[in-house]
Amino acid sequence: MFGEYAQLWLDSREITAGTRLNYKSALNLYWMPHLAMVRIDLITTTLLRRIIAAISWSSPNVKRNAITRLSTILEGAVREGLIPKNPAAILDLPKRSKKEIDPFTLDEANAIIARLYQHKHWPSLIYAAFFEFVFFSGLRLSEALAVRWDAVDLEKKTVHVKRTVAQGLVEERTKTGKDRFVLLNDRALHAIEYAKQYAERRKDRKGKVTEMPYVFPPSKSSEYVKQTSDLHKQWVPVLNELGIRRRPPYNCRHTYATICLMSGLNPAFIAQQLGHSVQMLLSTYARWINSSNDWQELQKLQIGPKLVRSCEETT
Repeated sequence: MFGEYAQLWLDSREITAGTRLNYKSALNLYWMPHLAMVRIDLITTTLLRRIIAAISWSSPNVKRNAITRLSTILEGAVREGLIPKNPAAILDLPKRSKKEIDPFTLDEANAIIARLYQHKHWPSLIYAAFFEFVFFSGLRLSEALAVRWDAVDLEKKTVHVKRTVAQGLVEERTKTGKDRFVLLNDRALHAIEYAKQYAERRKDRKGKVTEMPYVFPPSKSSEYVKQTSDLHKQWVPVLNELGIRRRPPYNCRHTYATICLMSGLNPAFIAQQLGHSVQMLLSTYARWINSSNDWQELQKLQIGPKLVRSCEETT
């Protein structure tokens, strides 16, 4: 039965808790009501089309993601020899609608960080260091929250990105399943140094947690921030105070990417730092690549007009 196979497939995959939850949600909402008790070898493309037509999809992206997840599971059944071909492989997928990239300016980033460092409650100052770090390292929020001191090399000025926070737990893998070393610039190093001083200060205080293996522990009695949504409590009030248009904290990562591109850094280097492919980087941030020097770039082409001889010259 498909339901039994899908559960076994999920249990056998090394994926983050968040990804597993996304698969389960798609399966339970859209596919299990129709396919759970169907033999996997009896699932046809025609059957899937009927199911898809009967579902009221909330958006093209939701429809696309649900079909893609089903196809991935059925492709596993093909590889295991349970079915000869994937019945979902030829289904039409809705076009992916791109999310508008909306980074902060460098001035806005600096203003946000400065305001966070002015917080009167000193334990909350760790969030200032955290946001300075993500603004100027490009790490995903979930990656930065999971950074431990054993991953930081101040001598080499690098951080080994190899963990992520997902569903309240720290997992020994990143979102993409690939770890990477990120070079730390002066601003990212400043945030790390502040976090180091913060850790020393908390050791002298009374509390449930005095030893802090994580670089950016929350201001309360916990080793690490367990949900990226918890960051909004510190984030939103500052944007409101500064009169800066509200955007989610994840846009810190977009800000770093666009600042690097506008500064003329090599796209291949930026992609490696962000954990992207170069293709994804270029497609996502194309309009920020040396946008102020487009005419200078065109001049590098150095092609002159090809002279055409007049009719008089040819006679």
